[in-house]
Amino acid sequence: MRSVEIRAGGAADVAGVLELLDGATEWLVAQGRTDQWGTERHSANPRRVEQVTGFAADGGLWIAERDGRAVGALAVGAALPYVPPATEPELYVRLLVTDRAAKGTGIGTALLDHARSLAKELGVGMLRVDCFAGGDGALVRYYEGQGFTRAEAFEVPVNDSAWPGQLLIQRL
Repeated sequence: MRSVEIRAGGAADVAGVLELLDGATEWLVAQGRTDQWGTERHSANPRRVEQVTGFAADGGLWIAERDGRAVGALAVGAALPYVPPATEPELYVRLLVTDRAAKGTGIGTALLDHARSLAKELGVGMLRVDCFAGGDGALVRYYEGQGFTRAEAFEVPVNDSAWPGQLLIQRL
């Protein structure tokens, strides 16, 4: 398994992060799993473009590179507004996405290890993340395999339905 280098991200990385998100959506759609993110490209969604631009602007964006190419992205910072607030100081994983062509090569683990290191540097003892809890539950199991434990389940209203989410925590 080739290692990745993790560097701070910025405004110049927004298009690359959106490309990673578009690739992840294409991968999900190819598997018939449209209930997580739908079928629309993130790069064509003004709300998502604004969100990723904000991640870059607030200094919480990190890029994983392999052979000079972005293969993953991590955004950390304050919890997103749709999750229950933390009861103690934390670092929140706001975004984790990896290149689906490099699936299983440790990119997500490397980025989460970086988040753990950042939390420790900040002197906080808790890392939280939320994810899609629908479908076959594979994403929840992925985070559990990374050492997170389930906290609250929640729903985000989307049009006439609800997006099922799971909040997970990891004590550091």
